[in-house]
Amino acid sequence: MTLDQLRIFVAVAERGHMTKAAELLGISQSAASAAIRALEEQHGVHLFNRVGRNIELAQTGHRFLPEAKAVLERAAAARNVLEHVSQTVAGSLSIAASLTIASYWLPRRLASFHEAYPAVRLSVSIGNTRQVEANVLDGTADLGLVEGRTESDILRRTKVDVDRLMLVVAASHPEIAEIAPGRPDIRGLRWIIREGGSGTREVLEDLARREGISLGDLQIFLVLPSNEAVRQVVEAGAGATIISDLVVGRAVAEGSLRSVPLELPKRDFAMITHRDRQASLAQMALKAHLGAEAVSNPA
Repeated sequence: MTLDQLRIFVAVAERGHMTKAAELLGISQSAASAAIRALEEQHGVHLFNRVGRNIELAQTGHRFLPEAKAVLERAAAARNVLEHVSQTVAGSLSIAASLTIASYWLPRRLASFHEAYPAVRLSVSIGNTRQVEANVLDGTADLGLVEGRTESDILRRTKVDVDRLMLVVAASHPEIAEIAPGRPDIRGLRWIIREGGSGTREVLEDLARREGISLGDLQIFLVLPSNEAVRQVVEAGAGATIISDLVVGRAVAEGSLRSVPLELPKRDFAMITHRDRQASLAQMALKAHLGAEAVSNPA
């Protein structure tokens, strides 16, 4: 029995699909199948049942899964001990980051981290907050960086910065009616928003609830998958959006966008990690480099 066999077994068990597990681990489907077959034959057991194109754990597989995970955790802990002893921060670090953070906040910080720790290999995947959360939960990413709320209590959330949000329209947009000073009539605006699961969309949903309405009561003109696309459509005069100052600050300063007075909550940029996985030395170094401080998961 090898650690590679255990990693493949756990990946297949958690995904219920041989090909998806192989893709996650960066190996061929045939190699994953061979590893499972060898593990079963070595010990004379049956770990999986095939159900159509998917596979599910057999009774023996269910009993074996927590033990396999425990062995992998102990192996990771042992590796971390050796890393600490050598005092060499090395290895690889897989980061999942939400779009605003990955595009505007993270690049220069990763560049300075690489200068400080050149032996650490970094990879970054990009998605919305819900996708980043899923990647950390299933082990696709070692850690995540998000600006939206996280839902799972299995995740540890650590504050790394604060983001300021703005309600913006094109400079040529007509004056916006107010219900009260500093309280624009959001029903009267045509909205350009991000997709479900994004942090800025959650903020607009919260704002609508504060006004006693739902997102469905607003004039949603366009739903887009990126901040840059949202900014360009708003600049073209198509409507309003709530978006990070990191994305539109320059456009507001240069006059192509106009900020609408509205009190919006500041939101934390946060690192999320799995509570049951031991952090590597590289992960701890990145956390320290970002100047992170622990915060509780927001309600």
